[in-house]
Amino acid sequence: MFDTFKNRLEITGTLTTVTALRISAGRSTEPIGSDLPVIKDALGRPLIPGSSFKGALRSRLESFLRGILGSDRHLVANPANENEWSIKADEMKKLKENFQDDLALTTKILEQTDLISHLFGSPWLASKFQVRDLTVIPDAWFGQYQERDGVAIDRDTETAADGKLYDFQVVPAATPFEFKAIVENAKAWELGLLMIGLHQFESEQIPLGGGRSRGLGVVSLKIDKMKWFDYPEDQPHLLLEYLKKLVMEDESAYEDAEYFKDDWIQKLIEHLTEKMNQTTAVER
Repeated sequence: MFDTFKNRLEITGTLTTVTALRISAGRSTEPIGSDLPVIKDALGRPLIPGSSFKGALRSRLESFLRGILGSDRHLVANPANENEWSIKADEMKKLKENFQDDLALTTKILEQTDLISHLFGSPWLASKFQVRDLTVIPDAWFGQYQERDGVAIDRDTETAADGKLYDFQVVPAATPFEFKAIVENAKAWELGLLMIGLHQFESEQIPLGGGRSRGLGVVSLKIDKMKWFDYPEDQPHLLLEYLKKLVMEDESAYEDAEYFKDDWIQKLIEHLTEKMNQTTAVER
């Protein structure tokens, strides 16, 4: 079954470190330098993987939905544990055996997929939400890293374990990174879920990277633009006009998504209320 283009949301902004940030590239094998350097691009500048941002956002939204809907894996799955997937591997095998038609199989997968995975994807479903790697803004980067000391504590003596001193590298506070994300073919309630999650980054409530118990990783997202195009399927000339404007780099191809945020969040509330009512009815 081939996807049909329906809508597109483009989000751009700046993610700035409020405190020092540590996203480690793993233990270094270099004889000189930090034991735990941060991830860098080919030019040696700090980099935040899009997967790190997306994973932190997904985890926070999952925790919210568990608080609202409970721990039913068909509503809120755990991507880190196959036993808590909304559709486990053996269940997927049976679905493929029972539904040979692509459309019927896709419909069944969507019916059984948890809410988060509709937007973020699963082993059986492509993600609608894409985040590019966040690159440092060159004009604001002066090539500075900070080195900090760490130590492993011996749990018996509660003192520094012998030979366990190490140092690690961090990106300084006030370092700005370019943020770009795209969502395609999302439903209104899925976009509402995304708006809730992005607001958590805007209000500095989702830290990134390691050392968070030490206060590292606090970041602040400032969204500059949210550009929205929604394609009415019965008006193909509008899609042609949109594609023409894209080629001509005409900004009027999009609408300002700020005008739709309240509606998307309301659709999310209605969708979650419906799911809660269904769960209550089953329990009775």
